[in-house]
Amino acid sequence: MSKKEKQTVWLYPETKELIHKHLDAAVVENDSQFIEKAVNFYAGHLDCNTMAATDYLGTAVHSIIDGIVLGSEQRISRAIFKLAVESAMHSHILAAMHDVTEEQLGKLCNLCMNEIRKTNGIINFRAAREFQKS
Repeated sequence: MSKKEKQTVWLYPETKELIHKHLDAAVVENDSQFIEKAVNFYAGHLDCNTMAATDYLGTAVHSIIDGIVLGSEQRISRAIFKLAVESAMHSHILAAMHDVTEEQLGKLCNLCMNEIRKTNGIINFRAAREFQKS
C-alpha cells in the first residue's frame, strides 16, 4: 500500500457534523479515516456497472451477512441458555416430587428421544398427557 498524502478538504459545517456523528458506527478513529472509507464506498457504488463490482459487492455482502449472522447467533444463544435454565428447573422440580428408579428414567429418556426424533423436536403437551394416562 502506498504512503498517505495530506489533502485539504473544504466541507460544510453540517457535513463535518455528520462525520463526527457517525465515527463510531463507521468503526474509525478520525475524520480522515471516515472520509477515506466514504470515498472507497462511493467509488465502489459507482463501479457497480464495471468489472470492479465483484470486489465491491463481495465486501459489502460479506459485511452485511457477518452482521446478520452475529446478531442471530447472539439471539439464539440467549434463547438456548434461557431454555436450558427452564429445563434444569423442571428437572429439579420433578426429581423432588417423584421417586423414579434408574430403570424408569432410562426408559423415559429413550421414549423422549424417539418422540423428539419422530416429531422433529415439536413436543405436544396434550399428546404426552394422553400417553401418560393410557
